[in-house]
Amino acid sequence: MATAEEQATSVEQVLARWRDQGIRHVRFELPDMHGTSRSKLVPIEHAASYAESGLNMYGGTVVLDSRSDVVPGTLYNEEVAYADQRLRPDPSTAAVIPWAEATGRMICDTSWDDGRPLAAAPRHVFRRVLDRCHEMGFEPLIGIEPEFYLLDAETRRPLFHGYHIFNTVRNTYVPAIERIVNEMRALGIDIITTNCEYAGSQWEINYAPSSGMAGPDVAFTFKNGVKEIAHLEGYIATFMSKPFADSAGCGAHNHIGLLDLESGANAMSDEHGEYGLSTVGRAFIAGQLRHARSIYTLLAPTVNCLKRRRPHTFSPTNVSWGPEDRSAFVRIKGGSPESRHVENRAPTGLSNPYLACAALLGAGLLGIADELELEPPARPPAEEDESKPKLPSTVEEGLALLKADEEIVDLLGEEFVKAYCVMRRYELQRFADHVTDWETEEYLELY
Repeated sequence: MATAEEQATSVEQVLARWRDQGIRHVRFELPDMHGTSRSKLVPIEHAASYAESGLNMYGGTVVLDSRSDVVPGTLYNEEVAYADQRLRPDPSTAAVIPWAEATGRMICDTSWDDGRPLAAAPRHVFRRVLDRCHEMGFEPLIGIEPEFYLLDAETRRPLFHGYHIFNTVRNTYVPAIERIVNEMRALGIDIITTNCEYAGSQWEINYAPSSGMAGPDVAFTFKNGVKEIAHLEGYIATFMSKPFADSAGCGAHNHIGLLDLESGANAMSDEHGEYGLSTVGRAFIAGQLRHARSIYTLLAPTVNCLKRRRPHTFSPTNVSWGPEDRSAFVRIKGGSPESRHVENRAPTGLSNPYLACAALLGAGLLGIADELELEPPARPPAEEDESKPKLPSTVEEGLALLKADEEIVDLLGEEFVKAYCVMRRYELQRFADHVTDWETEEYLELY
């Protein structure tokens, strides 16, 4: 990673180019614990000095809960007297935002005034795992399949109903879809396919995989950009895992390949190996299976995520793998040796791409380091193989398993695990305290 001085020089080169292009504003973006973009908008004439010194922002922003509550015990609030953090932009993320007037953006890393990083910041967590990946001689190639709904902004209901996956009329049913595709491409995201998904008013737009930090950076950019464009078009875009009880959930399947750092060859593939997998590929899958239950809370982080998990909905319920099995936790993908990689089907639309990628890449790397042997695939369909362990059935169970997995805690960092678990348990208590419509209907009049 570049020093602050080197990074600021590179940022200044970006800013000089932007000034020539007539850019007037620079957005300093910070991914929070939920994968949401938190940012400040800076006039371009002040951007260089902020990039060098660090743009001040309340440090607890990193660990806010989903309602933006200030959560005690998350390390970055009362423990540091609610101090500011300093955002420093990564020039490799520089892009002009097509849907915002004369505005560029850069994704930021963050530290305290003394230079110590906020180690619970999701981008920092992924970088820890990425550094480990590079030390082991691999470069990860990562792609995520995002599913989302477009809803009427006033009613918060779907624009149409009925199960019409891949229906040609519905694929571009509203001009907003084509605008999303076109403006994401203008931003530099390589869109490869677009289609309506299983449920009415649900879409999936896929983009090409990216290497290293760009993997989660692109997913973060796409997700937040879709929400912005939808707002400008008069809609709400939601990646909520299960927004409607009677309709399909939203997944975010995670695809990971490993390239050899020296040769660039696919390290997971061996056309003569069983299922076309190399020793590295088999150990990577075995690592994801060994740590599946303890990383699950990062793949399905909320109570709503678990409502997506129903039989025959292509959402995994157990710790399993299989070649081309859509019901398995891990699915082998790639029609050629060059493209062979691992798809994990557990991450939901509400997962944070930095944390989900860190968890899945990290678990796989632990499998390689421990030279794990891959168990036989589940009996297809995998979700009906009763011999396989069940994934956690509550968020609390998942949090407890995360804290208990010493290898994962060491890889992701104790600071992150503590802050994350405290924040999520605070959310769970708010949920437990909430009186639902079901309770009122069930008990109010008769009892």
